Amino acid sequence: MPKVIYDCDPGHDDAVALLLAWGNPDIELLGVSTVAGNQTLEKVTNNARALARVAGISGVPFAAGADRPLLGPQLIPEEIHGDSGLDGPQLPAPGVELDPRHAVNLIADLVREHAPGEITLVPTGALTNIALFARMYPELIQRVGGITLMGGGHHSGNMTPAAEFNILADPEAARIVFEAAWPITMVGLDVTHQVLAVPERLAQLQGVGTDVSQFVAELIEFFGQAYMQERGYPGPPMHDPLAMAAVADPSVLRTVAADIYVETQGDYARGQTIVDFRTTWDDGEPARLGVRDAQEGTPRHRVAMDVDREKFWTLLVDALERIGNTNFA
Repeated sequence: MPKVIYDCDPGHDDAVALLLAWGNPDIELLGVSTVAGNQTLEKVTNNARALARVAGISGVPFAAGADRPLLGPQLIPEEIHGDSGLDGPQLPAPGVELDPRHAVNLIADLVREHAPGEITLVPTGALTNIALFARMYPELIQRVGGITLMGGGHHSGNMTPAAEFNILADPEAARIVFEAAWPITMVGLDVTHQVLAVPERLAQLQGVGTDVSQFVAELIEFFGQAYMQERGYPGPPMHDPLAMAAVADPSVLRTVAADIYVETQGDYARGQTIVDFRTTWDDGEPARLGVRDAQEGTPRHRVAMDVDREKFWTLLVDALERIGNTNFA
């Protein structure tokens, strides 16, 4: 069973991902850390703690992390997530006390407490906390089993033609994370844009018939209206929940191994994730068009290429059913 530390910036899709993690029987949620991203650190941390009450989460530490990118000002997509970062339904009071540790220290403590390879980091916001962890605790990098992150893409961006939001929010941090010696699976826009919460999917979630599923439906309705207005989508992409679903059941995604680089310069390319498809590895075998020296071995990175939509929605519905009614209001 994957032991997960969820690093997030709730955020509507982060909220759904957190509920999926808590309700999935194949994930052990060890900790939740927050990072400035979709809104200020104060707001996203408040949102995360409120979600703990919605889902009935207990016994899991919640810690606040970096309140700004490593360099430059914070980029806030208020047009998508609203003033609170989680506009739409009425949020309840926070359901957990905030852990006094900085998020980076919480991550380090949890990694130390568990056997090497046991913990998977799932970042779905700016990668600032994860980069700080890599810089402050380099001796712990090898103890992390892997990272499954939502961010980037191998084709195009959403904030600019080249860059996806989470990477653009802190490109320097993303570069540190991708250059560190841990395995990374990148769940990017190429697959998350294939999983849209169109009206029939929204009805599927509402059909669970609980107070939590109704809360999720109201979240997605606001999220969807924002996406329709800003980008013309028929439903909002389930970016972050897809990354969490891939940890619960890796068969949700088809991935290939390929080197990934993050561009931190350029008027048009800053924040771009560049995937080197000159050599891709699928099922342990290199593609024939590659240039990689065989002695270098398989790339540490994996890139999501395709998604099983039905399997994803089944996982999400099942998680909401397992959470049930929490009477959070």
